[in-house]
Amino acid sequence: MAISKSLLACLISAFLFISTIQAHGKIFNTNGIADMKIDCGAECSRRCSLSSRPNLCHRACGTCCARCNCVPPGTAGNDEVCPCWANQTTHGGQKKCP
Repeated sequence: MAISKSLLACLISAFLFISTIQAHGKIFNTNGIADMKIDCGAECSRRCSLSSRPNLCHRACGTCCARCNCVPPGTAGNDEVCPCWANQTTHGGQKKCP
């Protein structure tokens, strides 16, 4: 009887430990950064505010934001903050993200 109680306690402890690890993995990505969806509409409005072609900028920015869940700060540049953003290219090999 003592063995079954200790086995049950070990199983419950293992279950709780695995549940905690899985929950942590859903909240944080592999870099340890919070993995929450950002408001792409607001971020792209900010990013494209000075664009000479705002409709094109918003469309490209929205696609990149949805894929990368990241929009670099400022209205241009700063691509190093979001590597996924910097690596997106068109079929012609040009940068996709504004």
